[in-house]
Amino acid sequence: MKKIRNKIKPIPKFKNEDEERNFWATADATEYFDMDHPVELDLSKLKPSTESISLRLPSFLLARIKEIANSRDVPYQSLMKIFLAERVERELHAKREAIAP
Repeated sequence: MKKIRNKIKPIPKFKNEDEERNFWATADATEYFDMDHPVELDLSKLKPSTESISLRLPSFLLARIKEIANSRDVPYQSLMKIFLAERVERELHAKREAIAP
């Protein structure tokens, strides 16, 4: 018995990441990609989108963060991102634990 192949649809052009994200949230990927012949991708150098913000900190707190960053030999802004990411994960994990039966 021969497998009937559906025609692969062309992927539309998107104006921005939000439009693309919304499309893929509802689209069936099997209609746009040949699942029998996957493409190998290397996304190791892909960087997430970032947004610049202004944050006011007490001078002593910034000095302590810089001191810790210096002792770890990392830029202080990178260290702040690490600290924030760890705390956000901890908060979300605690929230999931509180909701779970």
